[in-house]
Amino acid sequence: MNLFRLIGDMSHLASILILLHKIKTSRSCRGISFKTQALYVGVFVTRYLDLFTHWVSLYNFLMKLFFISSSCFTLYLMRYRYRPTHDPSIDTFRIEYILGPSFLLSLIFNYKFTVFEVLWSFSIFIESVAILPQLLMLQRTGEAETITTHYLAALGVYRALYIPNWIYRYYSEGVIDPIAVTAGIIQTGLYLDFFYVYFTKVLQGEKFELPA
Repeated sequence: MNLFRLIGDMSHLASILILLHKIKTSRSCRGISFKTQALYVGVFVTRYLDLFTHWVSLYNFLMKLFFISSSCFTLYLMRYRYRPTHDPSIDTFRIEYILGPSFLLSLIFNYKFTVFEVLWSFSIFIESVAILPQLLMLQRTGEAETITTHYLAALGVYRALYIPNWIYRYYSEGVIDPIAVTAGIIQTGLYLDFFYVYFTKVLQGEKFELPA
């Protein structure tokens, strides 16, 4: 594992811990998209079906276990514990527009037409656009709590760091994954507007507000 991937994984880990900290300390899931979190559960469950059948390393096993369990726990908190604090009227993105095309693409673009490989591709395509319901909520409200923006920033950094990771692996190992690279570039691109406001406002001590 190279440094880019390690830092990217730590950023991903941090994003989830920030999100759980925000929900637990505020006792609220205000400003968090339930649909984005549900999509992430789908991403981790379909990607890590081999959790107990394909051993890579202890690090790999623990990270997979953490991502599955933490995403399910987040969904539980939003669905049951703090359900009254979620406003479905602003979480309106139709996720079938993500699930349908992602499934079709996974049937066409995969490295082997088996259940595990198709579901792996499915998870990659879903993850590339899973943040869309959350970004739509930001657009609707025009603002977000600072800690919520830190969560999104850490999530965006995780994805962005995988780009130099892929470049490093190509030059050092001769390995390239066109499916993951293409999806990762799309996912990183979705964060550009958010990062502009984050760097120019939040990191300057101002409130996160989208331009009118």
